Amino acid sequence: MPRYALGVEYDGGAFHGWQRVEAGVRSVQETLETALSSVADHDIRVVCAGRTDAGVHARCQVVHFDSDAPRSTRAWALGTTSRLPPDVSALWCREVPETFSARFSAVARRYRYRILNRQIRPAFEHQYLTWELRPLDHLRMHAAAQALLGEHDFESFRSAQCQASHARRELQSISVTRSGDEVVMEVQANAFLHHMVRNIVGSLLPVGRGERPVEWIAALLAGRDRTQAGPTAPADGLVFVSPLYPPNWNLPAEITFSQ
Repeated sequence: MPRYALGVEYDGGAFHGWQRVEAGVRSVQETLETALSSVADHDIRVVCAGRTDAGVHARCQVVHFDSDAPRSTRAWALGTTSRLPPDVSALWCREVPETFSARFSAVARRYRYRILNRQIRPAFEHQYLTWELRPLDHLRMHAAAQALLGEHDFESFRSAQCQASHARRELQSISVTRSGDEVVMEVQANAFLHHMVRNIVGSLLPVGRGERPVEWIAALLAGRDRTQAGPTAPADGLVFVSPLYPPNWNLPAEITFSQ
């Protein structure tokens, strides 16, 4: 049966999260599977690159699904989007080998977290920003974050509900930059733990405010104690940018890993 990879964009504000849950609870997965099933004229189930929490957005989530329905990749993308609500779109579709997995073939995932740092709360784009009225020193935050680079046990930065068998992850890049009133953290890792990005942000904020020293993040990492780290940052500033795949899968350039 042919296998397809599909790029999906969504605004997570009105969803309980990615994963299908009980009836009557709105999830991105169920919404997408309903639309794909309508196009295929049979039930479709998808596997995603990385599940997102309630309120978290995605620029390019990637899923795979199997179907023997005679549809072109263009028909899959356009037909699915026409059956989706306004807060979800299918960006593209590619036929892939049956060995491709949206989850297990990915070699990295990327997230972005946006903070509006000014005294007045946002009115424009408020659903895509976290507001911090106290001044933030992004250079201190960036310096502190570099302690997280490499492969470590990230126990201090995962939620109590995390179901991963272990907390070891390889954090490949992390940066904190400022443009005007906006502070942005960009992070890439081979995989992430439940709430890991939001917990990192929640611990970097006290550093940015000058309440904790730059060395505190390294100490938290070494301590492997979630109770000593900062609170979980709000979901609304977080975007799952995309997974990344090796070039041999011939997927769009924006999700292809390059050394």
